[in-house]
Amino acid sequence: MPDAGSPNNRAAGMVALTVGALGVVFGDIGTSPLYALQAVFSAHHHAVAPTRAGVYGVISLVFWTITLIVSIKYVILIMRADNHGEGGILALTALVGSTTRRAWPATSALVGLGILGASLFYGDGMITPAISVLSAVEGLEVATPSLHSLVVPVAVAVLVAVFGIQRFGTGALARLFGPIMGLWFSVLAVSGLREVLEHPDILRALSPSYGVAFFLDHGGTAFIALASVVLVVTGAEALYADMGQFGRSPIRRAWFFAVFPALTLNYLGQGALILRDPNAIESPFFLLVPHWSRIPMVVLATVATVIASQAVISGAFSLTKQAVQLGFLPRLNIQHTSARQAGRVYVPAVNWALCTAAVALVVGFQSSTHLASAYGIAVVGTMAITTALFFFVVHDLWHRPLWLVLTGAGVFLTIELTFFSATMTKVPSGGWVSVSVAVGVFTILSTWRKGYEIVTRNRNREEGPLSEFVEKVRAMKPPMHRAPGTAVFLHANPETTPLALRANLEHNHVVHRSVIILSLKTGTVPRVRAAERLVIDDLGYRDDGIIRVEASYGFLDRQNVPRTLASAARRGLERSVDVQGASYFLSRTTIVRSRARTMRPWRKRLFIVLWRNSVDPAVYFGLPEERTVTMGSSIEI
Repeated sequence: MPDAGSPNNRAAGMVALTVGALGVVFGDIGTSPLYALQAVFSAHHHAVAPTRAGVYGVISLVFWTITLIVSIKYVILIMRADNHGEGGILALTALVGSTTRRAWPATSALVGLGILGASLFYGDGMITPAISVLSAVEGLEVATPSLHSLVVPVAVAVLVAVFGIQRFGTGALARLFGPIMGLWFSVLAVSGLREVLEHPDILRALSPSYGVAFFLDHGGTAFIALASVVLVVTGAEALYADMGQFGRSPIRRAWFFAVFPALTLNYLGQGALILRDPNAIESPFFLLVPHWSRIPMVVLATVATVIASQAVISGAFSLTKQAVQLGFLPRLNIQHTSARQAGRVYVPAVNWALCTAAVALVVGFQSSTHLASAYGIAVVGTMAITTALFFFVVHDLWHRPLWLVLTGAGVFLTIELTFFSATMTKVPSGGWVSVSVAVGVFTILSTWRKGYEIVTRNRNREEGPLSEFVEKVRAMKPPMHRAPGTAVFLHANPETTPLALRANLEHNHVVHRSVIILSLKTGTVPRVRAAERLVIDDLGYRDDGIIRVEASYGFLDRQNVPRTLASAARRGLERSVDVQGASYFLSRTTIVRSRARTMRPWRKRLFIVLWRNSVDPAVYFGLPEERTVTMGSSIEI
């Protein structure tokens, strides 16, 4: 039997991961050819004229945008900044927060940038499925113009179906994603190469001189065109975000050997087609293929956009889980859809919010060209924030000289902020959508973070020191009755007394014979090994039957309290402590608005709404309903 570690098996594993990366990582950027050049040349205002100078200039900008932002910045540089193998804006934010040597206000500002980047990602996750599916279905009217009236209904039906299947999990479908996207990129390359071979002069557009000349000769038009050119790099953030699932090497191989060449050939082919037939600007992607193949191409494009949408939707679920674990969102209903892969989750609230928004965008904008006006701001904003955070890591963690950091950051931020400035011209015609979503999400994330810090501070004051509580129990005459069995109290601060434990004494006049104070800690690493998860300590209260168990989790780990206690029982709890039949005590806290100026009144109201709608901790932590007791308390904010 061949050795699992043999060179042949390692090579086979690398090929499998590379094919898998094609299906999951590159769906978004791989479907950009459907609408990117069409948006540049078909814009209602300040459209680029399909002249030789215009086409060569745009293709040059497209090629060098992909090269600089995707190939150099993401694939070569930023993918080196992994948080224990994980990537993405929140993983990078956690890395910055845990490693920076800067003062707290500076660190807080960097974390705030990370929250803003995550907020922008939700805007991207809302628009990507809408524009991708709509642009694919629009191929129907290119193949058969009489089907124009069916485009929007079909796109809506496809979107509802995509979001509807999320609750079942997509593990089985995911195995097909790689081969399908492999076929997609092959078709992109072949269709583009066919036109390039007939008009090889288009290869001149790869020279950066044409992009520079385009700016010098058509300054205003070229600047506004950047707002559409940036659509060619939508999905670049996914290369970084999905690094933990596939690894750095497979993603790099897939990009340089398959995706980058295919995209380049297709954009070159579309450019050559537009030069040959300026009327092709109405749909250069579908007009690039022969008439007989357009309906099959519509089917393949629709499947590809469904895959692209799936990658973004899954990313939104993963980002939400990270946000909850890191304390940026309240507890939400997060369902795990795979017994093998902990990272596969489904968040109903996020799923249907994205579905509603995507359908509304399709119905409201009616065409991918119009919808492109709403696209790009969130994408470029997230990229610029990732650049800023990355170069802080380069300086603070990797200890590179400041001149090198400032030079690198200056180059990429100049490029991205130029793109961002161009996309801001889209705000009146649709860009306000993604800006509004980002502002709304940022308000929610920052309000919850701030409010939870205030509630925690006030709660610690109400709880009082654990040492004083123990002394009070010891001094009671006659001695306090100790009920048989084990009581588990979920409690974040091991130095203070759980409110439920205090309430049990004051109202029920009882303390259990064995008391476990369980503290769940979420760190800034993605996962914590089981061997390093638990710390068991009697805090000097062994004779009082009080034990503290601290369980550490990464922000991608699943937190299940009964399993954690079962593991603790195997690792050092006394035999007299019965975790199998333990009772769980929770404090159901009611938040009351105070007159203290800790937050603005409207933010206090928002925090209270979020608090009330958070998932029951008994459900979130997997506690057995029949053995869970809830004690009431109130905390001011």
